[in-house]
Amino acid sequence: MESVSIILVVEDEPAIASAVAARLESDGHAVTVCHDGLQAVDVCEVLVPDLVVLDLLLPGLDGLEVCRRIQADRRVPVLMLTARDAETDMLVGLAVGADDYMTKPFSPRELVARVSAVLRRVNDSSPPTGPDHQLGAIEIWRASRRIQIGPDQVHLTPTEFDLLAQLASVSPAVLTRQQLLVAVWGYRDGSGARTVDSHVRAIRRKLGDDVIRTVHGIGYALGDV
Repeated sequence: MESVSIILVVEDEPAIASAVAARLESDGHAVTVCHDGLQAVDVCEVLVPDLVVLDLLLPGLDGLEVCRRIQADRRVPVLMLTARDAETDMLVGLAVGADDYMTKPFSPRELVARVSAVLRRVNDSSPPTGPDHQLGAIEIWRASRRIQIGPDQVHLTPTEFDLLAQLASVSPAVLTRQQLLVAVWGYRDGSGARTVDSHVRAIRRKLGDDVIRTVHGIGYALGDV
């Protein structure tokens, strides 16, 4: 029997929170709702959720600070919601540890699909066996989901890791944004191309500009590090 995922929904608008919770519960998840940032941090410590659906604009603490605090002790997948559509907001949200990003208004069906995709990526792991790919000094350990540079481990979010590993698995081939959306995010409708670009930029900030190369007019490929 498949285990039930525990999801914390943090949203200060009761109608949206209730709608999101109802849709996730109908998909078989156990859902807890809270409406402000400080409460979210406290509830997260006790509940230990498998995923957090987190609004960016919250009373008490904003979503970015909540994300930082709940990620301090363990990696918890975060799907961030916001009424704003600025790319800066998206980049900041991803930089503090969010795995995906949706702007309001959004389709409940798409939200459930994205939640399922994030949970699937996080849960798809196996016992560590060793590094699978080597990019210069950068080692990609797929089984244990680690990025190692010499003795140092570099933190990537689960989505960043999956994106880099996907490119490494087909190197030197080039993948289009649509191919990456299907392989990493599970989207098949063409939405979310900016999300791919944002994650590529985040990976470059952490591992260097040469780790992923842009193939103009096509997509991305692993770089020649």
